Amino acid sequence: MYRVKLHIKCVTKGCNLIMDKLFNKLKCMKTPHTYALLLSIIICASILTYIIPAGTYDREKKGEQTLVVSGTYHEIQQHGVSFFDIFRAIPEGLISGGEIVFYIFLVGGAFGIVHKTGAFENGVNTAMQKLGRLKILMIPLTMLTFSILGFTIGLAEETIIFVPIGIIIARTLGYDAMTGVSMVILGAASGFLGGMLNPFTVGVAQSVAELPMFSGWGLRTMIYIVVLSVAISVVMLYGRRVKADLSNSIVYELEQKEAVKQDIVDKPRFSKRQASGLLLISLTILLNVYGIFTFGWSFNEMSANFILAGLLAGIIGGLGVNGTFDAMIEGMKDILFGAMIVGFAKGIIVILENGKVIDSIVHGMTMLLHGVHPTIVILMMFVLQFLLNFFIPSGSGQALTTMPLMVPISDLLGINRQLTVLAFQYGDAISNVLFPTSAILMGALAVGKITYVQWLKFAWKLIVLWIIVCSLAMTLALLLGY
Repeated sequence: MYRVKLHIKCVTKGCNLIMDKLFNKLKCMKTPHTYALLLSIIICASILTYIIPAGTYDREKKGEQTLVVSGTYHEIQQHGVSFFDIFRAIPEGLISGGEIVFYIFLVGGAFGIVHKTGAFENGVNTAMQKLGRLKILMIPLTMLTFSILGFTIGLAEETIIFVPIGIIIARTLGYDAMTGVSMVILGAASGFLGGMLNPFTVGVAQSVAELPMFSGWGLRTMIYIVVLSVAISVVMLYGRRVKADLSNSIVYELEQKEAVKQDIVDKPRFSKRQASGLLLISLTILLNVYGIFTFGWSFNEMSANFILAGLLAGIIGGLGVNGTFDAMIEGMKDILFGAMIVGFAKGIIVILENGKVIDSIVHGMTMLLHGVHPTIVILMMFVLQFLLNFFIPSGSGQALTTMPLMVPISDLLGINRQLTVLAFQYGDAISNVLFPTSAILMGALAVGKITYVQWLKFAWKLIVLWIIVCSLAMTLALLLGY
């Protein structure tokens, strides 16, 4: 027994040494701007329109879906795009994805208004005071709250504004900044991974795949519960080690510089006006979900509801008319990166479609995967989506880029489109908390004064666990005929 424990200890130590060397190398990494990467991909796509033979499949309408007809691929005259088309693809992409772009802006504006009223900060303060001796529950409650926002409204860039609140909660409980940052980031990421009602990932992907919006939510909910439970366990175990001995903190030096324990910053009490603002946003989320399933609402209706809720929250919250619109603009500015990236990502597909090579790519990939077991195909799609998020760190952008390729491939190989959406959803969500090209991750870490290398030391084991859980989930879904 002693030898077994010694062997496990040696293996763990060896893994940690390898990871330390990797983390040190990552310190020297400098990644190009996401928009520069996307423009580079657009240029590469335009070059491919001269290299890859143009071709097309016949398609047929079956219910609400347009299906690729197997065995009908044929080459056509080459349609190489011009130099000017490269740049025209971006505004065309923005126009094509207009519903999504403006939905992102308007949700950001609505949240900017509610944030300006102080409702979020004061709500947290009040919750801390009411919990009393049960403050330890703030970790699972905080992560649960952010996860709900993650799988309903696709909380992403907005997480950055909540990081200081998370750190205050963590240090008040005797933990460190890493605990506070992880509660916010991993809570939202768990919900994003679940994605049951996320319009930016599952919603966009299912729209491209011509599936009913938010269909298949049952399995997603079960996987979400497992994913969130694993994340909460990892954060609480780390927090317990830090509380027992602060030297166990990955950000020990930071905690030495900062106050190790802080009281909640004095804030005005949580007013009825602020509570009304939070209630309005919550009811809007529920109304949108009801409207989608009952009336078939899309992004336009959801956008309208968020505009109304945001304006009412600002007026009721005492911001006044001018103050409300100022806060809306500020909220939109914070979300600008995520909104505009849709146009760049969509521009890639615009080039491939105009060059008539998208079906040729699908045909080539289908031939390579012919005869491969569907389980391997789905896992390969998952890995591809995971890696692509390094270059396209936007859920909606990645969906618009990859799903037009993945959907016909899954059709031709006899794989359910829901599984293709799952592969995209999981690959995108997990890599959001890993790759340094994610502006959300890097922004949140910067606010928390945590380096990227320190984050990796904390998060890599959880990421591995999530990959295992999601891989098993996709395999199980395939076997059950999901």
